[in-house]
Amino acid sequence: MHDSCYDYLRTLGERNRVVFLACVCLALTAIAGGAAIAGGAAIAATRSVVPVVEMADYERHLAALASDEFEGRKPATQGEVKTLAYLEAEFRRLGLATAVGNSFRQPVPIVEQTFASDASLQLGGRALRYPEDAVIGTRRIVSESRIADSPLVFAGYGIVAPEYGWNDYAGLDVRGKTVVVLINDPGFATGDAQLFRGRTMTYYGRWTYKFEEAARQGAAGILIVHETEPAAYPWEVVQNGWTGPQLGLESADGNANRTAIEGWITLEAAQNLFRDAGLDYATAKAAAARRGFRAQELGLRAAGAVRAGVRRSTSANVIGLLRGFRHPDEYIIYCAHWDHLGRSFAGGDNIFNGAVDNATGTAGLLAIASAFSRSGRKPDRTLAFLSVTAEEAGLLGSEYYASHPVVPLRNTVAVLNMDAIAFGGPTRDVTVVGLGNSTLDRYLEIAARRQNRVLRQEPTPEKGFFYRSDNFNFAKVGVPALYIKLGVDDREKGEAWGRAQDADFYAVRYHKVGDEFRAGVDDLRGGLQDLQLLHDVGAQLANDRVFPNWAANSEFRVIRDRSRAGK
Repeated sequence: MHDSCYDYLRTLGERNRVVFLACVCLALTAIAGGAAIAGGAAIAATRSVVPVVEMADYERHLAALASDEFEGRKPATQGEVKTLAYLEAEFRRLGLATAVGNSFRQPVPIVEQTFASDASLQLGGRALRYPEDAVIGTRRIVSESRIADSPLVFAGYGIVAPEYGWNDYAGLDVRGKTVVVLINDPGFATGDAQLFRGRTMTYYGRWTYKFEEAARQGAAGILIVHETEPAAYPWEVVQNGWTGPQLGLESADGNANRTAIEGWITLEAAQNLFRDAGLDYATAKAAAARRGFRAQELGLRAAGAVRAGVRRSTSANVIGLLRGFRHPDEYIIYCAHWDHLGRSFAGGDNIFNGAVDNATGTAGLLAIASAFSRSGRKPDRTLAFLSVTAEEAGLLGSEYYASHPVVPLRNTVAVLNMDAIAFGGPTRDVTVVGLGNSTLDRYLEIAARRQNRVLRQEPTPEKGFFYRSDNFNFAKVGVPALYIKLGVDDREKGEAWGRAQDADFYAVRYHKVGDEFRAGVDDLRGGLQDLQLLHDVGAQLANDRVFPNWAANSEFRVIRDRSRAGK
């Protein structure tokens, strides 16, 4: 029943309420009789979805957020100031409630390190060029960090995974040493479905994990060998992401537990290193993907140093609430990161506008919020619209939120994540990043069927997109999270065209200045279709009593069960 009806009933006396409800019952009986005559087709029609997410909203927000005026939306810049003000103004206009006292902002303490261009790295007798051959830095919050005369060790994939029976550090003491490791994981390298998850990347394949594990092992330094296919992006992406100011969260000890030096080297640099050690890189790489691999001392030493300017600032996640009517203490979160890379130091067009990544998701967040606000009906559960900061710096805003939740995690029903909504026309399919991970797939399947679409596993699970967006930080604390992408089977141009478009974006525009919005040229219809889909999933969840869960074999299931039990 509509909220206004409940409000009206509260104003009536008991006798009048009885009369009112009797009249309603007679009216519904008459309507039901008519519906019975119309038959099943009429019933099906009442279940069809009327699009409520408006193209005008989506395009207006996208054009604004991706414009040069917002300067690439990098935290700790004027682009951030403009972006936060824009989001707050829109939340107020939509009548959303504040989530942090009287504020829409959740302060996120950020530390910025700017590494000097004279960073140096020497492996054996070779001095590597920065940033052509290597990019290095440190997460320690210090003005200078270095390694000297540090023995080099090839530690395979740098993975310790008991559930897969894998330990690249077995029997190895790396204290004071620098480990060289491969990107991705052995399952990707071999294609063996029985090894890790085959070609589907696990969290162990992510660069963030490898740095964390090397630090846990006590290494002095860690260098990841970059290869485009297993990394899922070219060396240029590494250069763009690792040069210039670096953002991070700071622990109480100034991140003293991290390695002194961490970074990447090119494939050519790695091949030279192994050759200098009397080894063949390809042979060593193949051995690292087999069970029983043991780390190997390279007989060479590393020296490296970085100088950093340190600046502390406070960024913000922006959160607005549409309070639930019956169960306001249960929450569905729509999530999208507002940040991008800002400006480069190059001449010419030097603004990373981040139109697809992620002005689309942020614009979509606002468009969905507008659709719910315009409906005039409060959901049973509370809807939270969360725009997080510093995703591009390593999912920092969502990491901070997950450890400092504004609403209780145990009562957070689900997270619906929007990141990099592709341009293109309507599709016959919906790409699900991590299909089969949770029971949220059931809600998505119902909503997709109404659009005459089918669910499809992401075409490139080896690229680890599930671990590369903010949904992952919610998964780590047990909250079921759904992450979808535009399908590849374009209704007008076919599947081959859709796949080519997806590949072209990552090759030409991803994390480059070319990621811009061209009004009247870029097709937003497919993205709007996905936003409507997410709106409908959220609407189902908001008026349900079920708490979705992870699949029985998920690594996140135990965390969710403990959270829901209050443990």
